[in-house]
Amino acid sequence: LNAAPGRAPRQRIRFLPTPAPGGGGAVELVAASVPVLADHPLVRGPRFKKLKIGAGHRLDVKASGVFVLGIGHGNKLLTDLYNCHLTKVYTVGGLFGKATDDFSDTGNLIEKTTFDHITREKLERILAVIQGTNQKALLMYSNIDMKTQEAYELAVKGLIRPMGKSPPLITAIRCLQFALPEFQLEIHCLHETQQYLRKMVHEIGLELKSSAVCTQVRRIRDGVFTVDDALPRTRWNLQSIQEAIQNCQLRVETELEKTLA
Repeated sequence: LNAAPGRAPRQRIRFLPTPAPGGGGAVELVAASVPVLADHPLVRGPRFKKLKIGAGHRLDVKASGVFVLGIGHGNKLLTDLYNCHLTKVYTVGGLFGKATDDFSDTGNLIEKTTFDHITREKLERILAVIQGTNQKALLMYSNIDMKTQEAYELAVKGLIRPMGKSPPLITAIRCLQFALPEFQLEIHCLHETQQYLRKMVHEIGLELKSSAVCTQVRRIRDGVFTVDDALPRTRWNLQSIQEAIQNCQLRVETELEKTLA
């Protein structure tokens, strides 16, 4: 913002001594418009020194992907979006055959196991069980009577979700790639942490009579924001940020109106 073109300095009227037309060393005072020195950059310093920037749902140091920030008045919108309890989507990579102390492939190795008996069908059966169990929990924490008209209307709008605190919930999970010993999952979830997703990969390995570590956690959607909306580091400039805010403004307003109306 400080690199953007600055506004024109304010002007003030001053009476400046000017040689009189008749000459002879006579001086007269003439009204002139001059810039106010208090507006000069060397006097006032940078215009933006206390711009507030807020962070949305956090990403830990081992995760990547969509990370939402709020600038200035956008911090209130961040709070409103948080209260919407919107679904986030991750792609999570896993590797069968070993276990570590922090469930990631960079942790301290605890054990090695065999994995030749694992098939994609067995993995997908485990994923179906996880999704079914979490769907029941989702309905329980949503505090909605599923036999009511309200529940029907919320289901049509896709708004059945806990509107308060709850444990991490998986709303959908599927296998994207499977090539032993590696696999990749797509996980739709609420109220999760990246460490929770790594632990899930570990528990999937245990359910399949083996072990597994997480090789990647990448958030590809956070509510109304997707990877396509994200700005890579090379585009962290004023124009790109302004365009990103303008492009997302209508979607944010629509979601807030739909959910919090």
